[in-house]
Amino acid sequence: MTETPLTTPLSTTLRLTRRAGVALGGGAVLLLAILVAVSIGAVAVPLSTVWGILAHQTTGLVTPDWTPARQAIVWDIRFPRALLAALVGAGLGITGAALQSVTRNPLADPHLLGISSGGAFGAIAALLHTGLFLGLLTVPLMAFGGALAATLMVLAAARLTGATSADRLVLAGVAISFIIMAGANILIFLGDPKATHTVVFWMLGGLGLAQWGHLIYPAAVLLPAGLWLWSQSPSLNAMSLGDETAASLGIPVARFRLSVFVAGALITGVMVAFSGIIGFVGLMMPHLVRLIAGGDNARVLPLSALLGAIFLVLADTLARVVMAPEDMPIGVVTGLIGGVFFLWLMARKT
Repeated sequence: MTETPLTTPLSTTLRLTRRAGVALGGGAVLLLAILVAVSIGAVAVPLSTVWGILAHQTTGLVTPDWTPARQAIVWDIRFPRALLAALVGAGLGITGAALQSVTRNPLADPHLLGISSGGAFGAIAALLHTGLFLGLLTVPLMAFGGALAATLMVLAAARLTGATSADRLVLAGVAISFIIMAGANILIFLGDPKATHTVVFWMLGGLGLAQWGHLIYPAAVLLPAGLWLWSQSPSLNAMSLGDETAASLGIPVARFRLSVFVAGALITGVMVAFSGIIGFVGLMMPHLVRLIAGGDNARVLPLSALLGAIFLVLADTLARVVMAPEDMPIGVVTGLIGGVFFLWLMARKT
């Protein structure tokens, strides 16, 4: 009896220390991945020069000993692209983890549930038909509107068809995704043929349009929405056990599921606006995290965001160098890696 007050603080301290170590280690790996991504490309830049340019731009204490062209490549092109890859990967990773828990389906992700398709529909409509009537905010806002509309369509279809189970909810998402993509194809068909080539960016995924001024939008959405999802980890844990269990714990199941879907639509819509449709990230990362860290969403959500950021930075680096100086669409890279991953996962469970 007298040992309990002593051992409990000790175990809590060890747990907090372990989590801090994981966070610092993961952050260091992400930083290293970003630096490697900035260094590698059609024009290789030494890591020492990358560090120098970073220090010069952020502190002004380093005297430049590199050419203006090299500084432009590193600071104006590669750094924004690597940071956008990290933001998009983190957003897709945490969204996929939340959706898999709230639907109790290991195949749920933003792409499968039609959220990505809705975001792409909104972006395509802005680019080919409505124009940038709200300036630079037009594409992300319409992408979010499309993602949110897709979410509401999935929920409405599930309600009309009586698809109350999580499995049937995912099937409704797949059906809505096909319908929305058909609508997006009609928009492309009716659009200006000279401008439709820009839509390939959203259909296949790519980060080549990254700019410093654009990073504020995905960051401003990911931080509050991601923190909210993380704060709901206990409720997501309960939802993963079943609607009845969650309801018995006082969770308003339908309202909470809708809230998670809206948060996922917000994150995904803005990410799609700047990266296009990138599949498999939200599907793969939570599975990998659960293999390593277990099923508690207090760990799964932040680790899925961290692993998604690292993965997409490295995948974008591969997309840039495999066909240099041309960029391979990053959706091709994530699709190939994701397909191989799930074949491995199926073989592992048999």
